Amino acid sequence: MFYGLCAFPLTPLAGDNVDEAALARLVTRCVDAGVDSIGVLGSTGIYTYLLREERRRVVRAAVEAAEGTPVVAGVGAMRTRDVLHCVEDAQSAGASGLLLAPVSYQRLTDEEVYGLYQEASAASNLPIAVYDNPATTGFTFSDELHGRIAELPGIASIKFPPPAPGQAADRIARLRAAVPGGVSLGISGDWAAAEALGAGCDAWYSVIAGLFPKAAKVMVDLSRARETGESGEGDLAREASAALEPVWALFRTYGSLRVAATMAEVLGFVEAPCLPRPLQSLAAEGRTKVVEALRLSGLGA
Repeated sequence: MFYGLCAFPLTPLAGDNVDEAALARLVTRCVDAGVDSIGVLGSTGIYTYLLREERRRVVRAAVEAAEGTPVVAGVGAMRTRDVLHCVEDAQSAGASGLLLAPVSYQRLTDEEVYGLYQEASAASNLPIAVYDNPATTGFTFSDELHGRIAELPGIASIKFPPPAPGQAADRIARLRAAVPGGVSLGISGDWAAAEALGAGCDAWYSVIAGLFPKAAKVMVDLSRARETGESGEGDLAREASAALEPVWALFRTYGSLRVAATMAEVLGFVEAPCLPRPLQSLAAEGRTKVVEALRLSGLGA
């Protein structure tokens, strides 16, 4: 499940409650498009804003709607105790894999982060993806730490942030040199996906695929065709990504969560507002820009 396209849908709210019906509809869109796996309770899945029981219900609803497509569940939390509770809940709810970020308020040390993954690995029967997201967690993994963690039993993937343009091949090469061969590398940051996939990245952990899985799958399929020797397919994947640049620009400006939530509201996929207070989807100028980006990219058709 840590290869190909992993779609990350929103966890929409209706009032103060998780809208399980809307979540199921988003998951079904992903399944119908043929994604390789579905990620819930990532950053777009607002996991840090949900109580334990809410998170358990999200995983159960997603697994049911996924109808056999593997579901990867985020289990990050401030305390290791709560991470281990989420690991237990995700396993019992039918998840096929886990996604773990080093969430904190106090800045964590390398040894604290290593200890977190060590305990989660020991407690889990499911494969774990390491979520490297310094913009949100404030923690920056060194390649040496990635290598140590990747040696733990059950560590199966690294979800890494977007490199600077033109640097994907170098970043992938350095990570591959640091971790065991069986650990997959997955790009986060949708605007960098075409370059990273073309440079040999194993997976795309995608926000846009949670709303528009067919558009994302086109890029993955073109990248796969390139790997099998079909000439020109890599260029077509980059062209497909370039067509979505109006959306990528908004992701970089406002953050993918608020943009994705606004898109979902504008298109009627979810009720508005769908985010937990104090978070808000975009309004006024930002909302107008989202509508225009949907039009320019062809996603609003």
